[in-house]
Amino acid sequence: MSDVVDSDELLRRIQRARDWAEREERHWKARSGTSAHEDDDGARGAEVLSFAYEAVRKALEEIVRPGTHDDDPAAPPPRQGA
Repeated sequence: MSDVVDSDELLRRIQRARDWAEREERHWKARSGTSAHEDDDGARGAEVLSFAYEAVRKALEEIVRPGTHDDDPAAPPPRQGA
């Protein structure tokens, strides 16, 4: 990982990572719904993974498109006087 990359390449890499996280999020959300009938531990694990990939996706999306999550009701309130 000693390659020097320009800002365009860095942005492309972040976008690819964001897209991958989105695919994984969808995969694990679908799996948590189907495995709910089979075993609770598997469904919970799939749900946790879907939340983790969602967090990664949102963080990368915020890097690519700042301010896109300002209307997110789950977002913490902005810090005052920081």
